[in-house]
Amino acid sequence: MSKSLTKGRGAQKKVHNKFYELEHIPDADYLEYCRREPDEEAIDKKTRIQEVFPKTIVNKIKSPDLHFNYSLNPYQGCEHGCVYCYARNTHQYWGYGPGQDFEKQILVKKNAPELLDKTLRKDSWQPKTIVFSGNTDCYQPVERKLQITRQCLEVMLKHRHPVGIITKNALLLRDLDILKELNHYNIIRVNISITSLSEDIRRLMEPRTASIKRRLKVVKILAENNIPINVMMAPIIPSINSHEIFPLVEKVASLGADSVRYSLVRLNGAIGDIFSDWIAKALPDRAEKVLHQIEACHGGHLNESRFGKRMRGEGEIARQVAQQFKIARRKYLPESSRPELDKSHYLKLKNPQYRLF
Repeated sequence: MSKSLTKGRGAQKKVHNKFYELEHIPDADYLEYCRREPDEEAIDKKTRIQEVFPKTIVNKIKSPDLHFNYSLNPYQGCEHGCVYCYARNTHQYWGYGPGQDFEKQILVKKNAPELLDKTLRKDSWQPKTIVFSGNTDCYQPVERKLQITRQCLEVMLKHRHPVGIITKNALLLRDLDILKELNHYNIIRVNISITSLSEDIRRLMEPRTASIKRRLKVVKILAENNIPINVMMAPIIPSINSHEIFPLVEKVASLGADSVRYSLVRLNGAIGDIFSDWIAKALPDRAEKVLHQIEACHGGHLNESRFGKRMRGEGEIARQVAQQFKIARRKYLPESSRPELDKSHYLKLKNPQYRLF
């Protein structure tokens, strides 16, 4: 590992927002001044929380690669800092960079529960599963304080509306009481992302996520409460975690996971540069090998945008990954299932009446 690796962060540098013509680059004299003066930091490591005020909160999903209809993201940007995260590119639409800005400039939607409630009350709304965290993690660290996700789950329970959750954070167990009630109506499914069983790899790739031990505990506790739990090995990165398919599937199956799925890494947009810079500092001994193997999965490129190909890749390495997963599932989860969530409990509540003053 390189000594230049910044601990606690995934991206190792700021990356320019492609929508901006101008870019601020500190000159050498300023950087030297910051090194001499302890009260001046050239690189601010603090995370900033900023409230935004969206007009809508439920997003229609149009990708044929994803098996859900709508998503909801209480936060933009993600302090988890996963270096490979596809959502980094979207931070540029908010005026920030996809590198360290994505991890340090977190936008919060405190009005998300109110917007969600209004959406579910619409006469035109038809119940289809809404997945929390289609873009960034709804249980990232700031959720512990703000509890926006918990409030949104309370709205879903009030309307008896089917909901899915995707997360890497054991903070989800804080809301076990609501999850149990949702499960009573068969309107909840949880997807927990576990990319590796190695804590060393987790610290490097996903520096501010919950530990592997705590995520495995989530699988166990949800299974004990008969709450449907799918484990996502996403993404699989050749020569980093691709050798862990069998032990990981075996482990989560033993803890009670209902199913397990995967996606192959793809480094679209600015993520290719961010990941390449990171791996050169974090894993310099295998950096070139990993990058070349990723390219081999995507027709010689780090990125892949084609529907049907982008999640699974192509080529010999991609075929080997697919075959290993198929065998692992057959061996450890032969009766793997993904039950349909029940839409029949949905309550179309009337809009509240407001008094005019």
